[in-house]
Amino acid sequence: MSRDCLLAADVGGTKATLGLGEAGSPRRLLTHRVYPSRDHPDLGSIVADFLQRPEVVAHDPRILAACFSVAGPVAGNSSVLTNLGWKVEAAALERQFALPAVQLINDFTAAGQGVAQLTEAELETLQAGEPVERGARLIIGAGTGLGVGLLTWEGDRYVAHPSEAGHTDFAPVDELQDRLLGNLRRSFGRVSYERIVSGPGLMRIFSFLQEAGAGMPSRQLLDASKTRQDAAELIAEFGAAKLDPLAVRALDLFVAAYGAFAGNMALATLARGGVYISGGIAPKIAPKLREGSFIRAFLQKEPFSALLATIPVRVVMNPQVGLFGALVEAQRLAD
Repeated sequence: MSRDCLLAADVGGTKATLGLGEAGSPRRLLTHRVYPSRDHPDLGSIVADFLQRPEVVAHDPRILAACFSVAGPVAGNSSVLTNLGWKVEAAALERQFALPAVQLINDFTAAGQGVAQLTEAELETLQAGEPVERGARLIIGAGTGLGVGLLTWEGDRYVAHPSEAGHTDFAPVDELQDRLLGNLRRSFGRVSYERIVSGPGLMRIFSFLQEAGAGMPSRQLLDASKTRQDAAELIAEFGAAKLDPLAVRALDLFVAAYGAFAGNMALATLARGGVYISGGIAPKIAPKLREGSFIRAFLQKEPFSALLATIPVRVVMNPQVGLFGALVEAQRLAD
C-alpha cells in the first residue's frame, strides 16, 4: 500500500542531501542519502538515483510534494547554483519525475525554517544573550560558500527570507586582514566575505600566511594531505586540534573574520531573537568557536558592543537542518 510522503533535497556546492519524509511529520525522515555534488552533472541525475534506491522503493512512496533547497538565488521557481553552475527549474523536475508540485527555495531559507525543528541538544550556545520572544533571527553558515538568511515572525510562525549577504564586501579590521585583502585583490579584484569565510576561503588564508612567511605546513599535515581530498577540512581539523602551527594561525584568522561578519549581519538585522551559526564548517570547529575569539570579533562593534552582547549566538550542530527546512516547506506545499 502506498505511503504518503514528502521529497526534499538540500543541495550545496560540495554535497546534496536527499530525503524522504513522512507526510504530516516533516521531522520524521524515512530515509536519506548524501551525494557528492560534483560527481553528478545536474540535480535531476541525483533525484533519479535516489528515487530508484531500494530503501526508497521499499516505502512505496506516494509523493505529495517536493521542495529542493539550493545554494543560489531563486526567482520564478528556478535557480542557477552559485558554486556549481547547475540550472535547476521546478517545472522541469515536476515533468521529469511526475511530481504533483515542486518548490525551489534558497538553502539558507531552508536552514532558517529548519532551526525551529531542532532540539536544544542540537544547538550549542556561544553567547546566551537576552533573547527577545519573536524577535528577528539570523542564520549564517560557511561551507563551500557563505550563506545568510533572515527570519521574521509573521502571524503564528517564523518566515524565512533569502539573502546573498555573503557576497558583501570584505571589511578588514586589523593590519593582518588588510594584508589578506591586498593579497586576494590581486586574484579577484573585488573581495567578498565569501572569498574568506568559506572552505575555499580557509585554504586561501592558509596560502596567504605561508606566502607571508608565517610558517610552513608540518610534516604531519603534508602526510595527511596525501590521503585526504578536502584540504579545507584538513586545515580546520589540524587547526582546531592545534596539530599544526600554520593551520592554527589560519583558523584563528578565519574565525576572527567569521565572527566580525556575523556581528555585521546582527547589526544590519537587529537579530534579537538570536544568531544561528550553521553550515558545514561550524560544527567541526565548535571547540575553537567556544574558545572566545569568534564572540570577541562579533562584539567588536563600538559603540554597539553592549547591544550585540544581548543577542544570543548558537551553533547548529545537526547537519540536516536544511533538509528539515525543505521538508517543512514541502509539507506546506502539500497542504
